[in-house]
Amino acid sequence: MKKFRKVLDGLSSSSPGGVASPSCGSAAGTPTAHAPTPLDIHVQETLVSENFHLCKTVRHGFPYQPTCLAFDPVQKILAIGSRTGGIRILGRPGVDCYSQHESGAAVLQLQFLINEGALVTACADDTLHLWNLRQRRPAILHSLKFNRERITFCHLPFQSKWLYVGTERGNTHIVNIESFVLSGYVIMWNKAIELATKTHPGPVVHLSDSPKDEGKLLIGFESGTVVQWDLRAKKVDFRIYYDEAIHSVSWHHEGKQFMCSHSDGSLTVWNLRNTSRPIQVTYPHGKILKDGRKESCKPILKVEYKTSRNSSEPFIIFSGGLSYDKAGGRRPTLTIMHGKAITVLEMDHPIVEFLVLCDTPYSNEVQDPYAVVVLLEKDFIVVDLTQSNFPIFENPYPMDIHESPVTCTAYFAQCPPDIIPILYSIGAKQKKTGYSHKEWPVSGGTWTLGSQTYPEIIVTGHADGTVKFWDASAITLQMLYKLKTSKVFEKPKAGEGRTTEVLDEDPYAVQMVSWCPHSRLFCVVGISAHVILYRFSKHDANTQIASLEVRLQFDSDDAVSPSENENNPCFSDPSSHSPLQPGSPGSATPDSVPGLRVKSRALRMPPGYQAELVVQLVCPPQQITSLDINSAYGLLAFGNCNGVAVVDYLQKTILMCVSTLDLYGAADPYQRLTRSPRRNRQSTSDFCMRGLSHFYSDSKKRIRTSYQSLTELSDNQVSIDMERTKSPTSVPYPSSLHNDPRSMPEPLASLRASHCSPVFYLLDNVKGPGRKLSLPTDLKPDLDHVNGHCTSPTSQPCSMGKPRIPGVPEGPRLTRRGPGRPPFRKAQSAACMEISLPVSSHTEVGGCASRRAMLQQLHGVSMYSHDEHHTTTPYNWSERAESRENSFSRSRSSSVSSIDRDTKEAVTTLQFGESYGRKGEPLPSACLWVGTSLGVVLLLPISIPAEDEDRMEEPVTIGPSSTVLMLKGSVLRFAFLDCGGALIQSPYEVWRDPNGPEDPDRTRRRKLVNFSPWPSHEAGVDGHMAVVCSEKQAKVMLMPSQTVLFAHNVTESSFILRADVVSVCSSVCLACFCANGHVMTLSLPSLRPLMDINYLPLTDMRIARTFVFTNGGQALYLSSPTEIQRITYSQEMADNLQDMLGELFTPIETPEAQNKGFLKGFFGGNAQPFDREELFGEAAAGKASRSLAQHIPGPMGLENMKAAAGGVVGDLARARIALDQRGERLGELEERTALMMNSAEIFSTHAHQVMLKHKDKKWYQL
Repeated sequence: MKKFRKVLDGLSSSSPGGVASPSCGSAAGTPTAHAPTPLDIHVQETLVSENFHLCKTVRHGFPYQPTCLAFDPVQKILAIGSRTGGIRILGRPGVDCYSQHESGAAVLQLQFLINEGALVTACADDTLHLWNLRQRRPAILHSLKFNRERITFCHLPFQSKWLYVGTERGNTHIVNIESFVLSGYVIMWNKAIELATKTHPGPVVHLSDSPKDEGKLLIGFESGTVVQWDLRAKKVDFRIYYDEAIHSVSWHHEGKQFMCSHSDGSLTVWNLRNTSRPIQVTYPHGKILKDGRKESCKPILKVEYKTSRNSSEPFIIFSGGLSYDKAGGRRPTLTIMHGKAITVLEMDHPIVEFLVLCDTPYSNEVQDPYAVVVLLEKDFIVVDLTQSNFPIFENPYPMDIHESPVTCTAYFAQCPPDIIPILYSIGAKQKKTGYSHKEWPVSGGTWTLGSQTYPEIIVTGHADGTVKFWDASAITLQMLYKLKTSKVFEKPKAGEGRTTEVLDEDPYAVQMVSWCPHSRLFCVVGISAHVILYRFSKHDANTQIASLEVRLQFDSDDAVSPSENENNPCFSDPSSHSPLQPGSPGSATPDSVPGLRVKSRALRMPPGYQAELVVQLVCPPQQITSLDINSAYGLLAFGNCNGVAVVDYLQKTILMCVSTLDLYGAADPYQRLTRSPRRNRQSTSDFCMRGLSHFYSDSKKRIRTSYQSLTELSDNQVSIDMERTKSPTSVPYPSSLHNDPRSMPEPLASLRASHCSPVFYLLDNVKGPGRKLSLPTDLKPDLDHVNGHCTSPTSQPCSMGKPRIPGVPEGPRLTRRGPGRPPFRKAQSAACMEISLPVSSHTEVGGCASRRAMLQQLHGVSMYSHDEHHTTTPYNWSERAESRENSFSRSRSSSVSSIDRDTKEAVTTLQFGESYGRKGEPLPSACLWVGTSLGVVLLLPISIPAEDEDRMEEPVTIGPSSTVLMLKGSVLRFAFLDCGGALIQSPYEVWRDPNGPEDPDRTRRRKLVNFSPWPSHEAGVDGHMAVVCSEKQAKVMLMPSQTVLFAHNVTESSFILRADVVSVCSSVCLACFCANGHVMTLSLPSLRPLMDINYLPLTDMRIARTFVFTNGGQALYLSSPTEIQRITYSQEMADNLQDMLGELFTPIETPEAQNKGFLKGFFGGNAQPFDREELFGEAAAGKASRSLAQHIPGPMGLENMKAAAGGVVGDLARARIALDQRGERLGELEERTALMMNSAEIFSTHAHQVMLKHKDKKWYQL
């Protein structure tokens, strides 16, 4: 313990965060009497490594790149295979299972063992797999790898254990499902065709047994040859040759005829009595032209020939076949022919496969179809065949996540319990109508609500500007509410707006969201550099959307010098002019026109989220990199690669709009070299402007030229650690600037030395409510003031980016040098990166691309060097960017220097909260924590009126910033803990309906919930701990002493992409996701590593952009453009996962076959019993060649598979089924006994007659 205290003492004395900024002055010299010290912090951590276990839970969305489809008509479950080797098994809502082949080979075909709880998959690597579905997570039982032939088609007859496998060579093999070994029985292609045939028939494209006789196998070859093979006699019954290639074959249930679909768009019907030519040839969508030729049509890829009890006319359902002349601009179609009625259903996407659902699993019975399942490339629909207009069923699965490409995600666990019902009631009004009224036909499996469930909501932002809220409780996903942000803006006309050239495709794409479930305040950041604030209301409203325009475009490279052409006084009389209202007509110059125009008229807004305020960046709009909103404070903050802005959304005013460098003031933590002297320009300013120039001459010029050169940062340099441990005051700051009033002009002599930033020097000196001030930044002539430290609500709101009224004298402005800046070196950061193209072998050593390129794709943000033109380069969310999106390589370090590209210091994260704005302050107050791409943490105290009446009238003031901490890499996350180690939530305002009925007798007051870090009764100390995580390391700092308690280098070889402080097992931890695919958790506050698992290699930028953690040990990411993968890193949830998943297999009695009648069965209506075991078994057929296929046993056998469905309910069900089967067998035995007795009586009668006939004859007469 003594050694531990010595370490803490050393940390408190040498920590870089323990040095006060110059703005604190003498008042921040020592902590208060009750301020905690490191020795006062005693947090008993309860989390250990055994509390963590990483595993996948469930996957939502549409299967990416689907390839095949299968349906079990008895169990009523459906399986979808994909090109990436995935299998998705769906049943009733809640029954949703995802499995993956380890090889990753595409799934070519799926075959259910109907009502057996098993599934056979055929993959593109020529491997067959048998899956056990009698457990909640399916597993492979057997695998069979074909070595010399490629699999093209499989067929498994109902209630058979022998699988027919067709190959590319035209051969047909037979596999035993139980043992998963090949039979010696093989149908060779040269025996199936005539000896006189000189050409190969092609691959096998169809296999099916005759409904009339199971011993007859129909084999279809791609060339147009169809063969019926007699399995018993091992010979061909008949051969059919057709000129056009065959795509599919479908039997009539009586087994007397079948239908084929061909590549020329024709359908042929063949009768078994005469196979020399088809009895019918039709071109459903082709016509005969005037010259007698038939119109050429597209191939019919699949046809289904089904009969119905209610109609004598069969259903003929097929895909494709449209005329080439008419199908040029048409969508893919599914055609339903029923008698003379032909219905063509147009699809939005190409058809992958379709299945017709029938009541009976027997192929020799009337099929009576009731639905068609259509699998499209990007959608999944089910058509109701029982109604004449063929409506579709309402899909209960979340298959429309990718309706527009997902651009961002947010995950909220343990939400208020009333938020989900409210969102559902509002969202129910948005649902489409016209669906079938029947129940969803895929209703297999069982699912029950787990015991450990709590409200969870997933929010997804999309490329078309929509935001979707999903109910994610109990590992399910259901659509709650949909919000369209594009309705806020006018529809852009062709060629209109500054950014239309670049953002024509997705100008409304959602870049990030911020949501407070308690106050129901929602904020959306768009790719066009706009922020939209929404409030939730149960009532509709007619209101006008307020609009503010902000210009966050500063040139941090230029020194300040007075303009040559401006001679106006610095401080103009506030009564002499009135600034224009933001968003007012005619208030913007062409240079400051935003990319999108906000609707200026009053709008009717339906119940739900209603837009209240739009903040737009102008001239030119650079994308926003950070956002935070706080309902208790009524403030909104956002930043980009240039600076930060704070908006008071209650008063609709801009409180602050400054560059990142202005936040430092004199406390710049980096030693920056000055640039070469520039050409002198003659100053014609008045006294005030000259004084201002002198004021900046020594200090501000040094800061303004700071980005000219930076010390190169790298992980292997010792100088880095020494540089970061220096005091923020290490940058020289002339003492005469504070102490000698003679060195300053008279209007500035009263400025206090405690303020570190020249921006706040000027703002503090301004008196009067309407006073405006020209700031020393690189603002263009149309923007020369900031509504900042002394904002007054009695004056007009600040007009950011608006021109002055003509004729009104303006204060002199400061101009900056344009091009011609010398290059400089600067540390790379995660939030300032350019778009990276696919990395070739000629890139940097080790194939390492810059983190700048990687994380610019991550946030969809373009950062610019000072020597480049400021043009917006948005992220392309369309599939054309897939190749670029998938290109990713890891960085060598977070401190890789860039000598050819220089970027600005971006604001990477923002956080409002109750904290201590200055070192040693006695009481906490509202603060804004700012993290930058250079690893600097800044703290801005905020003064907010306490009373409701004053809040709307009195100004909100923001004090000067102070540098409290420095870390390696960009700052990613802030969080606050009390002295007991509990997480401190941000204060919020309790939701109230803004459009609800008001009580005239009671005034509406804001109800705030504050989690201020007041004294801990257990520890008896004030203060709190701040957790700061960057790309490379994490630190825990004690406030208000600003002492670093714990520091940990999270990764050396990679960098962190996402970090969150989450609650797990009634405690808190820091969860991190790194670029090398590692998922890590660290204890708090000690930052002790608890888990480090190499989860997945990060090869897709989509994963990095959408990975989020949440409370309860859960996380999610976009595993493909259409699917969301949820995972858990909590051992407790992993243990309870089995109870939360649905059961795929349910014991169901197999339906009985139709009774053919006694006479039909007795007089040969049915074929002889077909014993496949006797024909295909090893005793009769022998063993197959070992080199043909390799058997790979699975972890379980078929016996274990059948015994896997344990439990009392399963045992009782199986006993009941066995009893029923025994009764059926006894009934069949009784019938057979009666037949035998009847036959015996007939034989006895005939024998007696023969005896009487020959009774008296002699032997020679016989």
